[in-house]
Amino acid sequence: MIHHELETAFSIDTSAIKFGPGVTREIGYEVARMGAKRVMVVTDPRMAKLEPVSVVLDSLRAEGIDAVLFDQVEVEPTDESFKEAIEFASNGSFDAFISVGGGSSIDTAKAANLYSTYPADFLTYVNAPIGQGEPVPGPLKPHVAVPTTSGTGSETTGVAIFDLLEMKAKTGLAHRALRPTMGIVDPENSRTLPGMVTACSGFDVLCHGLESYTAMPFSHREAPPNPGLRPSYQGSNPISDVWATRAIEMVSHNMVSAVKDAEDIESRSNMMLAATFAGVGFGNAGCHLPHGMSYPVSGMVREYVPDGYPDDHPIVPHGMSVILNAPAVFRCVCLKSRTAR
Repeated sequence: MIHHELETAFSIDTSAIKFGPGVTREIGYEVARMGAKRVMVVTDPRMAKLEPVSVVLDSLRAEGIDAVLFDQVEVEPTDESFKEAIEFASNGSFDAFISVGGGSSIDTAKAANLYSTYPADFLTYVNAPIGQGEPVPGPLKPHVAVPTTSGTGSETTGVAIFDLLEMKAKTGLAHRALRPTMGIVDPENSRTLPGMVTACSGFDVLCHGLESYTAMPFSHREAPPNPGLRPSYQGSNPISDVWATRAIEMVSHNMVSAVKDAEDIESRSNMMLAATFAGVGFGNAGCHLPHGMSYPVSGMVREYVPDGYPDDHPIVPHGMSVILNAPAVFRCVCLKSRTAR
């Protein structure tokens, strides 16, 4: 009988974070400090027309940085939209990436950075069993993420999620190297966020916190054969628990008011900070069933077009697909916890 040793260690990785009203104006300074001269600015068509993108472009160009706009991100990205961004990046000779928008833009920039730096067949780095799950071969170029929604926490994580159209399924890329170098978290960028998007984003934050806090503990998992194979998602641990529980508390106090009143800057600021906190938590502990069960929900969408989202194609917003099954999951988790006692 083979004996498998249990894990005894965990690590915490995250991006550098700059938070505060108006900090988007400092992105040029930060990118110049990284030594970048030519950057790809990644966003979606709707966001490209709004103030956060113009502020980013002005700040970069004021520092003498050649900023090239890619504004074809698809909300809830697909393998095809990832490939379009990858091709743009591969032909652009960029030395850094800037993403402005929700998780869709940030994740697209992660994929563009990876495949333009280490070209490979698309499924090479995609998570197994759909892809080959190969690790990122080495360091990536600097990536500064500017979130404009209060949900994904993607500015702190090494994960990029997309729809694989051929299979009608969600999957993704996952590796520590995919984490953005820095997140610029500016509450002013959430002023134009519609109520439905704020609600769906908030549900995503809530589930990130709850799932990472209730994930199988790191000490109950098998130890990797070597430290290099320790996964990003290691299981709940004492440090990720701190970030997760604080995020849950902040959501409970701020989500309703943030959805109802776009001018409630305090609540929207706290929701953006909660998203970042939860990102640190689940980015190191991982998520479980609500997120896993969300993928077939969103992957099998046919006609649904929610308010506040682009109306050119049907989607189930990520946060909505996650929250649908969450109550049943957490009832089960609570019952199991009480039984264990």
